[in-house]
Amino acid sequence: MFRKRGPKMTDDQRKPDDTETKTIDAETELDVPETETDNLDEDQEAAFAGLDGLDEGMLGQVQEMMAKLGRADELEKENADLKGRLARLAADFENYRRRTQEDVQAAQGQGVSKAAEALMPVYDDMDRAVTMGAADPAKLVPGMQAVQGKILNVFSGLGLEVTGKEGEAFDPQWHEALQVVAGDEDDVIVQVYQLGFRMGDRLVRPARVVVSKKG
Repeated sequence: MFRKRGPKMTDDQRKPDDTETKTIDAETELDVPETETDNLDEDQEAAFAGLDGLDEGMLGQVQEMMAKLGRADELEKENADLKGRLARLAADFENYRRRTQEDVQAAQGQGVSKAAEALMPVYDDMDRAVTMGAADPAKLVPGMQAVQGKILNVFSGLGLEVTGKEGEAFDPQWHEALQVVAGDEDDVIVQVYQLGFRMGDRLVRPARVVVSKKG
C-alpha cells in the first residue's frame, strides 16, 4: 500500500530563517538573571556606605600610623645614630669621672703633704723641749707652751679658728657644755676642757666647756 507523498520541499523551505535564529540567540545570551545583578549592586553600595561612615579621627590616626611606618628606615637610622652618640657620651663621662677622681686624690695627697710639712717644725720644737726637760724639768713647761703656740699658728695658716676660750659667751653652735656651775652671769664659759676649732661657718670640732649660770 502506497502512501501519498506531499509536495516536495525546496531548500528555502527546509532551511530555518537565520534572522530569526540570531535574534533568539542574542536574546538568550543577554538574559542575565536579575538576582545576581541585584547582589552585585548591594555589595558595592555596602562598601561605599562603610567608607562614608568611617570616623574622621580614626582615619587621621590610621594615616599618621601609615606615615610613621613609611619612615621606618629613617627612624631606624636615627635610633642607631642616637645609640652611637649615647655610647660616646658614656665613654666621655667615664673618662671625666676617672680624671676627676685622680684630681681629687692628687689634691688630697698634696693637702696631707702640706699639713705634714707644716707640722714638722712643731715636732722638732717638741723634741727639743723634751730633751731640755729631761735635763732640767723646769724648762719643760715653757718649751711645751712654745710648741702649743706654734701649733695654733699652723692651724691658723690652714684656715682654722680657735673657739671656746674662758670668758667667751656660750654658743651651742660651737660649744658643748659638759657642766653648768653657779656664777655671776648666765651662759659664760668659765673653764675649757678642750679647745674647739671651726673653719668659717663649718664646725670642725666643738669646744668642751663648763658654763656659768646665775644662782
